[in-house]
Amino acid sequence: MGSAVCGLVLVLPQLVAVYFMFLAYMAHPAGPWDSETVAHSNFASGLVLVVSAVTALLTWLFVKATWLRKWWYAIPTALAIAALLRLTVFAPEI
Repeated sequence: MGSAVCGLVLVLPQLVAVYFMFLAYMAHPAGPWDSETVAHSNFASGLVLVVSAVTALLTWLFVKATWLRKWWYAIPTALAIAALLRLTVFAPEI
């Protein structure tokens, strides 16, 4: 029962992070005047980094208590890498 509750506690914010990551990657400026879209993409990516950090700490807590397995670390890690890539390499250009 504890594993199911811990999994649910981790999956819900990670689904929100996936949604914001989707929004960040789908944001494309309409032209050189559209700096607002770039700012929104950066904000969404930053929010994903924050959620990933929080879920990584919760994952550490749940794995330490042996309620979850270590593969749960992969989800916040993948989200954080995707957010960092969007902020750096794949950043929208004005």
